[in-house]
Amino acid sequence: MSAPATAAPKTPPGGSAPPEPSRRRRTTYGWPARGFSLPAVLVVAVLLYLPFLWTTWISFTEYNGLGSPEWVGLDNYRAMFDDPNFATSVRNTLIWVVGSITVPVGLGLLIAVLSHGTRFGSWLRLPFLIPYAISGVAVGVVWKFVLQNGGGLSQALDALGLPGADLRWLSDAPLNTLVMIGAAAWQQSGVNALLFVIGLQSIPREPIEAARLDGASGWRMFRHLTWPMLRPLTTVVVGLSLVASLKTFDIVWVMTKGGPGGNADTLAVTMYEETFVNSAYGAGSAVAVFLSVVTFLAAITYLRRQLSPERAV
Repeated sequence: MSAPATAAPKTPPGGSAPPEPSRRRRTTYGWPARGFSLPAVLVVAVLLYLPFLWTTWISFTEYNGLGSPEWVGLDNYRAMFDDPNFATSVRNTLIWVVGSITVPVGLGLLIAVLSHGTRFGSWLRLPFLIPYAISGVAVGVVWKFVLQNGGGLSQALDALGLPGADLRWLSDAPLNTLVMIGAAAWQQSGVNALLFVIGLQSIPREPIEAARLDGASGWRMFRHLTWPMLRPLTTVVVGLSLVASLKTFDIVWVMTKGGPGGNADTLAVTMYEETFVNSAYGAGSAVAVFLSVVTFLAAITYLRRQLSPERAV
C-alpha cells in the first residue's frame, strides 16, 4: 500500500510568492544587528549630534568662554543678519561655491578626458595629483608667497614686462577670493581627474564602439555618450565640492586672514573670528548653526534633485 501523498502548499493566483520570515527569525537576526550598529550610533551621537545641540544652545546665549552662558534669545541671530560683514561673508561663500564647482571640477574632467586611453596617461595625471597630498595650510603658505604684494608672481610679471605686476592679488576684493579659488583648484583638480578616470574606465566599450561605427567622435561623442554615462560619478564629485566649498577656511585664513577689513571672509572664517578671536562664543555659534543648516539643506537639495527618478530616465 503506497503512502498518502503530501498536500502541496497553497500558492496565490498568478505564481508563488516567497514565504515571509517568521517573527522568531526576524527577532533572532534583528537584535544582533542592532547590537553591532550600536557603537557606531554612539560615536556619531557623541561626536556629531551632541556638539551640534550644545552649539545650538550656546547660539541663544551670551558667552565668552568663562562663567555661565546668559540667555539672550534671538539677539545673536538678529545681530548676525544686521552685520554688513556677515553679508560679505555670505557673498564670498557663494563665490567659493560657484568657483569650486566650476574650476576644479571642470579642470579635473578635462584632464581625465585628455589623458584617458593614452599610453602615459597615469604619468600625465601624476603632477596634478601631487598637490592633493599637501595640506590646505601648506597650499596657502605656498600661494601666499607667490601672490603677496611684491611676491613671486608680481616680480615675474615685472621682469617680463607684462601687465599685472602692480595688482594687489590678496588685498583687493573680489580679486583675492578669485585667486584663492585658483589655489584651491590647483590642489583639488588632480583628485577630481582621478575620480573621473575611474568613471571613464567603468563605461562599457560596446556603446563606444557602436557610436564610432556610426561616425561619432570628439565633442559629439563626449556630449551625447560619454558625459551622460559619467552622470553618477559627476553627482558625487560635484556634491563633495559643494560641501567643501561651503566650509572653506584653511586656505583663506592662511593666505589673507579674511583680507583687509574682512573683505575675503567666508562663513567659516567669520565663525572662527567671532568665537576664538573676539571670544564671542554665542555669536560664533550662531554663525556655526547657520552654516550647518545651509550646508545640510544645500547637500540634501542637490542630491535629491540629481538622484530623482525623473532625472535618471
